[in-house]
Amino acid sequence: MKTIVIVGGGAGGLELATRLGHQYGKKSKGASDQQVNIILVDKNRSHIWKPLLHEIATGSLDINTDGVVYRAHSSLHYYQFQQGTMIGVDRENKTILLNALDDNEGKEILPQREIQYDMLVMAVGSVSNDFGTPGVAEHCYYLDSHLQAERFHQSMLNHFLRINQQPDNPDAEQGVLKLAIVGGGATGVELAAELYHVADLLKVYGMPKMSAKRLKIALIEAGPRLLPALPDRIAMTVRRELQKLGVEILENTRVIAADAEGFETAEQQRISADITVWAAGVKAPDFIKSIDMFETNRIGQIIVKPSLQSSVDDSIYVIGDCCACEQPDGSWVPPRAQSAHQMADLVRKNIKLQLKQKPLQDYIYKDHGSLVNLSKYSTVGSLMGNLNKGTMFIEGRLARFVYISLYRMHQIAIHGWLRASAVMLAQKIANSVKPKMKLH
Repeated sequence: MKTIVIVGGGAGGLELATRLGHQYGKKSKGASDQQVNIILVDKNRSHIWKPLLHEIATGSLDINTDGVVYRAHSSLHYYQFQQGTMIGVDRENKTILLNALDDNEGKEILPQREIQYDMLVMAVGSVSNDFGTPGVAEHCYYLDSHLQAERFHQSMLNHFLRINQQPDNPDAEQGVLKLAIVGGGATGVELAAELYHVADLLKVYGMPKMSAKRLKIALIEAGPRLLPALPDRIAMTVRRELQKLGVEILENTRVIAADAEGFETAEQQRISADITVWAAGVKAPDFIKSIDMFETNRIGQIIVKPSLQSSVDDSIYVIGDCCACEQPDGSWVPPRAQSAHQMADLVRKNIKLQLKQKPLQDYIYKDHGSLVNLSKYSTVGSLMGNLNKGTMFIEGRLARFVYISLYRMHQIAIHGWLRASAVMLAQKIANSVKPKMKLH
C-alpha cells in the first residue's frame, strides 16, 4: 500500500486530504481506485480558514465553535491525522521528521518521530514577513495562525476593559485605545474595520462606556496605496470607507523599528500605539530553507515545475502560499486562498495520473477576482478577473453575498454538501443564541 503524506492543514492541504481520503482511503467497495494510506500532518489540533483569522482576532468568530477539529474530521473522511511540526526530510529513505510534541508546560507528549511516504505534499502556507525590522518580533502581534489571533484577542479585551474604566473624554490620551497596523493588504484593512465593529458591540456586553469613538487606528502602508495587489477602484473605495470610520491611513510610510510604545518610520516619525500588529508581506516558513533541500526564491517559497512537483524531486508536490509557480506569461502565482484551492484540485488529479504512470497536467492559475470585507460596513471587490480580460466591480450586499459564498464553498469542499449544510445550519442556530462576539 502506498502512503501519501500532506504537511499542512490549511485551505489547500485539508481540501486535498479530504478528497484523497474519499478517493483512496475509503475502505468500502465504493472506493474508485486502489486503497492508499493518506496522512495529514499539522502542528495545530484544529483548522480555521485563514481569511477569517482577523475575525478570530476580534472575537467575531470562535475557533472552538467555528473551527474544524482534525481528528474528528479525519475519522469521517478516511485519512489519518498526525499532530506535529515537520523539521526535516530524508529524500533517499522517503521519510519526514517531526519534532517532539510538548504540552503547554513543556513536558514531552511524543518524542521526535519519522513518517514514511511514497508521495509528499508540502502545504505549509506562509507567515508574516517582518523583513528583519528591529523590535517587530518582540513587540508586535501577527495573525498567521488561530493561536496568534487568540493572543491578540485576549490583549484587545484587556485593553478595552481598561479604556471602559476611564472617563469618557475622547481628547484624553488614557481614554482612547490606540492601535497601529503595518500592512495595507487585505488582512490590515479588514482587521481595522472589524475592530470598529466590535468596539461598538461592547456597549451591549457590560462595557457601556466603550464605543468606536474611543478607538484610534493607524493603518501604515509602505507603498503608494492600500491593497497594492488589487485594482485601483477597489483600493480607492476601501480607502474612502476606512476614512469614514476614522482610520488614519499612512501611505508611503516605511516602518524601520518597533518597540513597546509603537513604531518609528524612515522619516523619523513616531507612531504611538497601545497595540501593534504586523500584517505586511508574507514569506514561506523559515524551516523550509533550513532543510536545505529545495530550490527556493527570495521569500523562501519552493520552486516547482508546471505540474506542481518540486524542481528537485518528482515525488514531492507543493501547493498554496509556500509554492513558487511560474506561469507561461512569466508571472508568478499569487499567495491567495483561491490559488491553494486550485492547486489542491490539480495535485489530486496529478497524483491519480502519477499512480497510473500517465502524463501529468500543468497548473494554470485562474483569477476569479478579489473581495475585501469591511465588517458590517461594506464589502467591495471584482469578479471574473480572467474572463475576457475584464472585471466586474461589485459592492454592498451582492459583494457580501459572494464573500460569504467563498467560505461556504470551502466548507463544502472539506465536509461535502450534506455535512456542510448541517454545519451551516448549526452555526446559524448557534449565532442566534450566543453573543455576537467572543468575550472570554
